[in-house]
Amino acid sequence: MNTINTTQILRDNGESLISSGGIFELGFFSPNNSENRYVGIWYKKITVKTVVWIANRNNPLTDRSGMLRVIDSGALLLLNATNTTIWSTDSNNNTSSSKQIAFVARLLDSGNLVVTDANDENPENYLWQSFNCPTDTSLPGMKLGKNFVTGLEVHITSPKSEGDLSSGDYTYHCDPTGYPQNVIKKGDVVTYRTGPWNGKGFSGNPNLQKNNIFTYGVVINEREVYYHYDLINDSVITRFTISESGVGHRWIWVDRTQEWNSYLTIPLDNCDIYNGCGPYGTCNIKNSPSCGCLDRFKPKDPQGWERGDWSNGCNRSTPLNCEKGDGFLRYTGIKLPDTRSSRYNKSMSLDECKVVCSKDCSCMAFSSLDISRGNNGCLLWFGDLVDIREISPGQEIYIRMASSELGSRRRKREILIITLSLVISILVICLVLYSKKRKKADHQLPETDRSNLNYVDNHPDESCPNKDIELPLFDLATLMKATDSFSLNNKLGEGGFGPVYKGWLDEGQEIAVKRLSRTSLQGGDEFKNEVICIAKLQHRNLVKLLGCCIQGEEKMLVYEYMTNRSLDLILFDPMKSKLLDWPRRFNIINGIARGLMYLHQDSRLRVIHRDLKASNILLDSNMNPKISDFGLARTFGGDETGANTSRVVGTYGYMSPEYAAEGIFSVKSDVFSFGVIVLEIVSGKRNRGFSHRDHHLNLLGHAWMLYKDERSLELVDPCIINACDLLEAARAIHIGLLCVQELPQDRPTMSSVVLMLGNDGVLPEAKHPGFFTGRDLLRNETSVSSNTSTSTNAMTITLPEGR
Repeated sequence: MNTINTTQILRDNGESLISSGGIFELGFFSPNNSENRYVGIWYKKITVKTVVWIANRNNPLTDRSGMLRVIDSGALLLLNATNTTIWSTDSNNNTSSSKQIAFVARLLDSGNLVVTDANDENPENYLWQSFNCPTDTSLPGMKLGKNFVTGLEVHITSPKSEGDLSSGDYTYHCDPTGYPQNVIKKGDVVTYRTGPWNGKGFSGNPNLQKNNIFTYGVVINEREVYYHYDLINDSVITRFTISESGVGHRWIWVDRTQEWNSYLTIPLDNCDIYNGCGPYGTCNIKNSPSCGCLDRFKPKDPQGWERGDWSNGCNRSTPLNCEKGDGFLRYTGIKLPDTRSSRYNKSMSLDECKVVCSKDCSCMAFSSLDISRGNNGCLLWFGDLVDIREISPGQEIYIRMASSELGSRRRKREILIITLSLVISILVICLVLYSKKRKKADHQLPETDRSNLNYVDNHPDESCPNKDIELPLFDLATLMKATDSFSLNNKLGEGGFGPVYKGWLDEGQEIAVKRLSRTSLQGGDEFKNEVICIAKLQHRNLVKLLGCCIQGEEKMLVYEYMTNRSLDLILFDPMKSKLLDWPRRFNIINGIARGLMYLHQDSRLRVIHRDLKASNILLDSNMNPKISDFGLARTFGGDETGANTSRVVGTYGYMSPEYAAEGIFSVKSDVFSFGVIVLEIVSGKRNRGFSHRDHHLNLLGHAWMLYKDERSLELVDPCIINACDLLEAARAIHIGLLCVQELPQDRPTMSSVVLMLGNDGVLPEAKHPGFFTGRDLLRNETSVSSNTSTSTNAMTITLPEGR
């Protein structure tokens, strides 16, 4: 049955309600390792008992005497053995007493428990429904938001812990304050927000995109504001939950594996931490430190900023002067700021929006409200702009600035364009002259300029040596055609160098095109370095550079396309990581090791990569690894194996201690980075940002502690532990720890690593790892370029401002 009426009682003796389609079941249950009894709703047809709603989460029964019943007023009661009310609903029955209504409690196939007139199934007339008082789960069809007529605000609340189902500290809301956005709160404090609704999605959550599983949206009118999602295919089982630690998960049930897969997680990374960079600060997960200032802004507290305290944020470089006239600068590719102090108008154009904001000195910024059909509506911000991050594709916003800053920015851009044009023109002339001297037939790719690249190395201590490089040149028209004019649909990602696009040549070959951004702080030297260092390197575990394009202001590198993109996108994704079973992970470790051995030992010159990390390991269609991104690499001749530099480049979390602190790098620096990657591959966890409830160590420190306690296998990713060669995994962890030892001379060479991975010989004891204590949750594994002193006990880092 799916209903109980006023004459029936549901008792805790195995009785239950089952929705008409057999999808959900309501009854009494106890959580794992608990004697407490609750009334709850769970999925009827799946093997893993998953409770989606609990009536008495904050007042459990202590025995099996519970009784659930509907009384004549329409209230739903949970009683114990002494008829004491343990839990009840508000009946809100305003029906005249002269009219007798037969109330029933009915469990619907949506998972909604409703109290209604037995003869009236109109949802508008429900007396009460569980969808209006959810626990920790949002189901399809549920409204999260606020009804301004009744004052009802619906949100979900985390449990206190896995074993304690009572209401915890975290809540997930559709916040109607200002302009609607979804937020996670701990008490009254916001810990995460999605960014405002823009007609297509939430501006700060690009991972929530149009899909074939469910539709979603925000409804905004005078009566109510709410977020909802609805299934496209009723055969799909999905739910959204908020955990005891304040993490939101979108779950999908997979029949094949009989388990829940995480489809989406929020917060996703350190830049999702609310207002981590302070007012007018901007967070970019690819930078280190991840916090910077918006262009034309500077740190409000420079000393605190250098210590890693970004809470005070940034100030305008030039103060506003509204009376004399301010202007607006356009910023693109960002998560729009917190909208709780905003106002909006759905009918205004963007030009009208600018006029309104200009006239109000307290208006700090404006943007389009709805981008689903062009740019429509007006969104205005008042007060400081907080919780901004750089994101792709992101949105655009116009921020109030002193009028003098507008001309300054324009002049700098003009100077930059003129300078780049002159430099590139000279370079092109040199290439043409050189090509006339050395014409060679090019049989590798069609439509290429038959010429060779001859670069002059202006930084001999920081890049590969000057070599004549024979490399096909692509013309701009070919690459524009291949990438559909660099369409956003073909964009694969973006780094410090610039965006990367997928393309198809006329003969069908897939390519990846790395396009130097005109505003990039890096690129010129790295572009040259990449061409010189990798053009003649040939190894199955190195990505192949197919050619380049230098035309006008454009500089591009063309690579073979890697179907599965970068290792980090799969390894650190809760759902995609299951594609990497242990044999594949071990093959990736071996492939990276062999690629590094070739660079260090078997190539024409020794090559030190200097920025080896999971995001620079690309995977082909068979999950074979290929090392990429040689923009920071160095090469050496003869017996040279290292050097010292005044410019530290690389990535926090992967950088060896001697290089970060003293600027000393060698082949052993790459070995250290490789060791970090090995431990990340085995565990499925990032080194930086790793957290554990028992300590504040990073992944290296955690692995070291387990190793010392002879518990190394506890590091293995839980999603592969049941189908893993445990001896092989333990050996990989041991080798990883050997590679991250603090002293370079203690670390093995890559040729030794390849041998250790390929046989079962006895391994030496690992010593203390470098950089294993402490962690900074606001930083992540991002490439940096820093000036360091030559002192052994200090490092000065130049903090880049956000662009």
